[in-house]
Amino acid sequence: MASSSGSLPALEAVQVLVSSLVDESLVVRESSLAALREIAPLNPLLVIDCCVSISKGGRRRFGNMAGVFLVMAGAVRAMDPKDVDSTYMAKLAKIATSEIITSKELNADWQRAAAGLLVSIGSHAPDLMMEEVFLHLSGPNSALQSMVQILADFASAEALKFTPHLKDVLLRVLPILGSVRDTQRPVFANAFKCWCQAAWQYIGDFPSDPLLDSDVMSFMNSVFELLLRVWAGSRDLKVRLSAVDALGQMVGLITRSQLKAGLPRLIPTILDLYKKDQEIAFLATQSLHNLLTACLLSESGPPLLDFEELTVILCTLLPVACINSQTDHRLNFSMGLKTYNEIQHCFLVIGSVYPEDLCVFLLNKCQSKDELSTIGALYAVKHLLPRLLEAWHGKRVSLVEVVKLLVDEQSLGVRKALAELIVVMASHCYLSGPPAELFVEYLVRHCAISDQEIKIFKSLKEASSRGSPFQSFQNRNLKASVFQVMVGAVSPSELRVICEKGLLLLAITIPEMEHILWPFILKMLLPKEYTGAVATVCKCITELCRHRSFHTSMISCEFNNSNDIPSPEDLFARLIVLMHDPVAREQLATQILTVLCFLGPLFPKNLSFFWQDEVPKMKAYISDLDDLRQDSSYQETWDDMIVNFLSESLDVVQDNEWILSLGNAFARQYALYDDDDEHLALLHRCLGMLLQKVDDRVYVNGKIEWMYAHANISVPTNRLGLAKGMGLIAASHLDTVLEKLKCILDNVGYSRFQRFFSFLSGRVLEDADDTYAALALMYGYAARYAPSTVIEARINALVGTNMLSRLLHVQHPTAKQAIITAIDLLGRAVINAAEMGISFPLKRRDQMLDYVLTLMGRDDREELIDSSTELLHTQTLALSACKTLVLVEPRLPVEARNHVMKATLGFFALPSDPSDIIDPLVDNLISLLCAILLTSGEDGRSRAEQLLHILRQVDLYVSSSVEHQRRRGCVAVYELLLKFRALFSGGVCGLGCHSSCMHSKQIDRVAQRNFSNLPSAFVLPSRDSLSLGERVIAYLPRCADTSSEVRKLAAQIIGQFFSVALSLPKLAASVSYIDIEVSYSALSSLEDVISILRRDASIDQSETFNRVISSVCVLLTRDELIISLHTCTSAICDKIKQSADGAIQAVIEFISKRGNELLEADISRTTQSLLSATIAITDKHTRQEVLNAISCLAENTNSSIVFNEILAAAGRDIVTKDVTRIRGGWPMQDAFFAFSQHPVLSFSFLEYVVSVLDRTPLPKTDVDKGEIVAHSVEFQNDNQIQQAAILAITAFFRGGGKIGKKAVEQSYSTVLSALTLQLGSCHGLASLGQLEPLRLLLLAFQSFCDCVGDIEMGKILARDGEHKDQEKLIDLIQEIASCTSMKRPKEVSPISMILSKALNRHQRFQREAAASALSEFIRHSDGLPSLLEHIVEAMCLHVSDESPTVRSLCLRGLVQIPKSHMPNYIAQVLGVIVALLEDPDESVQLTAVQCLLSVLSSSSEEAVDPILINLSVRLRNLQISMNEKMRSNAFAAYGALSNFGMGSQHQAFLEQVHATIPRLILHLHDDDLNVRQACRNTLRQLAPLIEADGFSALFNKQVFSSERRSDYEDFIRDLSRHVYQLLASRVDSYLAPLIQAFDSPWPVIQANAIYFSSCLLSLSEDQRSLAPYCLQVFAALVTRMNRSPDAVVRASCSFALGLLLKAFNPLAHTVLQIDQTDSGRSNITE
Repeated sequence: MASSSGSLPALEAVQVLVSSLVDESLVVRESSLAALREIAPLNPLLVIDCCVSISKGGRRRFGNMAGVFLVMAGAVRAMDPKDVDSTYMAKLAKIATSEIITSKELNADWQRAAAGLLVSIGSHAPDLMMEEVFLHLSGPNSALQSMVQILADFASAEALKFTPHLKDVLLRVLPILGSVRDTQRPVFANAFKCWCQAAWQYIGDFPSDPLLDSDVMSFMNSVFELLLRVWAGSRDLKVRLSAVDALGQMVGLITRSQLKAGLPRLIPTILDLYKKDQEIAFLATQSLHNLLTACLLSESGPPLLDFEELTVILCTLLPVACINSQTDHRLNFSMGLKTYNEIQHCFLVIGSVYPEDLCVFLLNKCQSKDELSTIGALYAVKHLLPRLLEAWHGKRVSLVEVVKLLVDEQSLGVRKALAELIVVMASHCYLSGPPAELFVEYLVRHCAISDQEIKIFKSLKEASSRGSPFQSFQNRNLKASVFQVMVGAVSPSELRVICEKGLLLLAITIPEMEHILWPFILKMLLPKEYTGAVATVCKCITELCRHRSFHTSMISCEFNNSNDIPSPEDLFARLIVLMHDPVAREQLATQILTVLCFLGPLFPKNLSFFWQDEVPKMKAYISDLDDLRQDSSYQETWDDMIVNFLSESLDVVQDNEWILSLGNAFARQYALYDDDDEHLALLHRCLGMLLQKVDDRVYVNGKIEWMYAHANISVPTNRLGLAKGMGLIAASHLDTVLEKLKCILDNVGYSRFQRFFSFLSGRVLEDADDTYAALALMYGYAARYAPSTVIEARINALVGTNMLSRLLHVQHPTAKQAIITAIDLLGRAVINAAEMGISFPLKRRDQMLDYVLTLMGRDDREELIDSSTELLHTQTLALSACKTLVLVEPRLPVEARNHVMKATLGFFALPSDPSDIIDPLVDNLISLLCAILLTSGEDGRSRAEQLLHILRQVDLYVSSSVEHQRRRGCVAVYELLLKFRALFSGGVCGLGCHSSCMHSKQIDRVAQRNFSNLPSAFVLPSRDSLSLGERVIAYLPRCADTSSEVRKLAAQIIGQFFSVALSLPKLAASVSYIDIEVSYSALSSLEDVISILRRDASIDQSETFNRVISSVCVLLTRDELIISLHTCTSAICDKIKQSADGAIQAVIEFISKRGNELLEADISRTTQSLLSATIAITDKHTRQEVLNAISCLAENTNSSIVFNEILAAAGRDIVTKDVTRIRGGWPMQDAFFAFSQHPVLSFSFLEYVVSVLDRTPLPKTDVDKGEIVAHSVEFQNDNQIQQAAILAITAFFRGGGKIGKKAVEQSYSTVLSALTLQLGSCHGLASLGQLEPLRLLLLAFQSFCDCVGDIEMGKILARDGEHKDQEKLIDLIQEIASCTSMKRPKEVSPISMILSKALNRHQRFQREAAASALSEFIRHSDGLPSLLEHIVEAMCLHVSDESPTVRSLCLRGLVQIPKSHMPNYIAQVLGVIVALLEDPDESVQLTAVQCLLSVLSSSSEEAVDPILINLSVRLRNLQISMNEKMRSNAFAAYGALSNFGMGSQHQAFLEQVHATIPRLILHLHDDDLNVRQACRNTLRQLAPLIEADGFSALFNKQVFSSERRSDYEDFIRDLSRHVYQLLASRVDSYLAPLIQAFDSPWPVIQANAIYFSSCLLSLSEDQRSLAPYCLQVFAALVTRMNRSPDAVVRASCSFALGLLLKAFNPLAHTVLQIDQTDSGRSNITE
């Protein structure tokens, strides 16, 4: 190896690498540094010499001395100890120190690197390095600080080699300490710290070595004194901190006497640092810990500090421990936790020596007024209690007493620490007896912190976040006492979580707490202030019951023996009410149900068995809270379940004494809830249900008094709960309840004297609104729940007192709602009585109805729409009450009905949101209208009139532009028709119930009484009274509505109308009868459509609408049909366009099928209606449809000359107006569209327009040169003719109708060819700036697509038609051709023949358009061999066209030949491709490569084999193109050629492959992504041809597909190894093109070539044969390292040089050359 490498310029290479350390690119510098570090171990001396020689002059001449020193340090470390020359090392040390001493910089990168060099020298020759450093330690020296830092670094790196020199270091450093400046002192202090740490390590490894002799101890004492007395008192914080840090390491190395003498100064110095930030506190605590260990735990003697002397330390540490224990996890949590742990270690050191004294001290501090000290002491006790358990055993009573004193502390920080301490005490058996119960109650109290308190805390903390970290605030939610908390690091939510976890730990994990918790924990359920903790307490009770070792009978026994434990009745009452909120925190309701089951033995025996069945059902209802919240009425349902649960439980008990006791318990519960607490409403109901089960009237009356006295009726929820409770009582004690209500009513209102007296006495009188609201609700629910047999007299008496009139003066919305609800309940009570067969009229019903409307807030002066939530809720209730009052006897008069409708119909116009309030309101309104219909009229005619009256009022909303109004109107109409129909079929009752019920029997009796004396003609309405013609045309537009729901409703409405009409008689005067059988058949068809719509609203809308129209057309009589046509204007002008179109369609259908029935007057009037609609409509499409309807009217009734007049007007407008800019569209043109449907005119007009387009020449232009020669008058006229022709054909396409479309279909090929060629011409003009012809042509083309129904082609034109780019034009024409070929394959042949001839036209743009279309049509000529041959021949003739675009398009077309025919033309196609691969135009070349890629897959080996080598050569030439697309496609095509490489040209092609592989490898990391991907695919395809086992697997690795350069370099190294293993003979042939690639135009390819070639050379075993390449590569690398402007190239060169130097190892011989040429290393420092 050495013999072959002796001529390599290794020295020059190393020098270049060293020189590159100052390269401007960071990547190059890092690469050179890495290379030098790699080669340094091979010959450290050579590398060091080069570094020294290159960097002569130091920093002034060489800018990266840091890199040089790093390389030298690595080389020194790599030296073999036997090769170390002390003289040489001394010289290197002088280089480093000379640089350091000549600079005034401090702590620069190069200084740290120089220090690293000295440390590396010291690892081999510590004495030598020490001597060099010692030379610069004396006297004033700018490098003094650096020298000391070097010694510190050496001590840290080589502690065992440094420590023996500690005496010498101290001997030289001590004299200069007095002159050290403040800025240098931190460095010296840090050095002393490092030296002391090294000494501790040395002593640990060699304990018997006498390191610390008298001299060293003397020196250490001197340093200690200096640091303590001078530096530790410096004003500079850095100096003080570094001094204390060093003193912390020295305290164990100095004498005890010295330490004892320094303690009075050292301790205050350390403690003073705690006033700074956390990081400083941590360092101070470390030093303090070391000091305490040295003073208290030394084996050399007794403790140096008494406990009294330690109290100062303890007092300082406690607040620090508090602050760091509460450090926010987002702000330096790690440092705070470290400081906290270090402080606790200090406490433990003190506690291990003075345990009792420390305990007393901490307990005293727990009672301190300083909050921080108290918290710190609590945390210290918590930390030390498990560790000093035996030593503190005698202090347990004192500890418990201190904790008892702190339970009332208000600070959140103290509370948190105390809670944690209580849990630790419990776990170590410190809790027993009454104190234990006190501490448990403490935890429960803080488990009860409410969410509202937490919100208040957060808001106040945000408000005071910029103030002091500790501020107080008051929680105003608690009335009993002022609740003071600290707005600090501890939040109420955090405290609550800690207490909840702690309480559960006591119940679950500490067996000793079981007897303390049970049954005491039950007491925690009752107090009001602990309500928030009930869920946690229930969990604890559940766990205790599960783990208790005795039977349930013993639970009951223990419970009965405990006098201060609440009774079972109190527990049951409390838990039942607390179940009110099913979504409360911690699943409160579920926890209560579980506890009730476990506490079953405490209650009557039957309850346990009953609860075993019922509790799981209730749990199941609230198990999924997310699902539960989706039901808006879940709270009401859950409350009803609780009341029913209580009712059934009371039924099971059958123990009156226990029930009465439970009632007393419920009464006591009132003190536990505030007035606005929703639990109070449930409590009212529970007590009411219990009183319903009691027969003792005195008891009941007393509890009623109690309920009302404790109910705050100003709170709506409280008021409603009271009313429901009273109602439940009234079910068994109606008179008692009514007496109480009368008493309340009599006392409503106070005299002035009473109010004045109440003011003086301090009592607050209840507001009259609240009292009236409560009274109304109680009366209402009393009537609702009372027995039907006894309520008539009570209701009549109540209404007769005129009490309700006194309620009208209430103002508050909730009071109004309560009174409305009460009136509704009274009406429902009357209706319920009627259900039971007890029918009686409601007195003053009309007056009550007026009351409801008044309370609803509606009169003539108010707005109809007011969306305030409270008002909407009031109106919803009022509508329900109105419906109830309308349904009760006596019947409502007409004026009252109209008044109610006027006041309520406006609610249809309410907005759709909030839907949860609006939707019930609208439903109530519809129910009210139905009730009005059902209770109005004396006979059929009057009811029909009432129906029409209501429907006409609702029409405003049925035809609204707002969807939800239309939907509401249609729902109302449909419901009204259902009720109307059922009235005459006996299927509905007054409340809307279908089938038989008590209501229907009552109405039947009324109807029978009213109609018994009338003939049937008066009882039933007539068909004519329904005004079917008017109604049907009003609802038909809704059958075509945009809303599927509205469409379904409208169809059902029409179906209901005709169903009712066919069942009704006609008037005798009518003579227009229709066939009944046909009518019923049409009605059956209509009902089928309705049935389909009900099942699936997403079916084809047009089909269903057509079926509806067809059925309606048959069902209408002649008179009804005429009325529909006469009144169609409003339907056609519907605000919804789709509905208007449907109305027009219906009119056309009526005229088409039954127009022969119209008389002249009817036709005239119908035309007037349609023309009126035409004028009113602004939408162009709708206007056209109306014109079509007029045309239909003319065709089916009488001929007209309207088309001739429209045609004449159109001719005049074209000459005199800009018809394309008329606002609202051109009406004459719209009329012309209808005229163009004439069969004679359509064909001749189309033929004329096409001929004009074909013969109109383009201007005499030099279009190919891009300029117009002249603008002659002839050209202008021709241009006008062309634009007129385009406008005319546009009008024809748009208005031709079916006949016009038929004409277009027959001339499809001619029209499309003309438009396609014109498209090319107009794009040519557009490229010259003339855009108008292109715009008009695109409009015509789009109209053509619409005419023939080619929507896809229209989309293509709309998307890409206006692009001026030539490629976009080609794509557009090809997409049009493709669309035509797929949808109209028969048109391909005639169009292709026309366009083939167009290839010979003189205009280039038309030739390009024709070639574009033909290149697409050829793909669809599979079944037309003659056409295919014709197109191929035409394209082959034009591959030499003067236009590159035509040449490319012809080639693209040739490769599109169908696969079944391609074998017949493959040789011809490949010949064209080979020729165009050398086309002078690069775009044609690119097309040829792309076409080659596509055609090779269908080519046979016989066709490709003769031209394989030719193709290979030409593709290789294109692979170095500067065009990225060309390169990527050329590489990809080369890979495709691999499929033909096994034929007769195998060997020749294989040589081509091997010649291409280096280029492929280099472009694997090309700048272009597509090139990289193409190279990867090509290599995978070529791998099987290489005939080397395992070579293909290399291209399946992850690094091969990676985009990262590091992975690419890994692949290159792996590939190089495989090349030597499998293709060693090809290395020479690979290296040659790689070396040529050094001159590539792409820097990244140069870098890749350098990298690949160096890897190949470095792995060579026969280096003699590669010597020429090595020399060539070395020379190139050195040159490019110095000259290349690209950093990636220079970085690769540096790596390659390092790799080659390491591989060839010419360094030994080079050393000889250096020795011979250099005068030795004696001048190394010059």
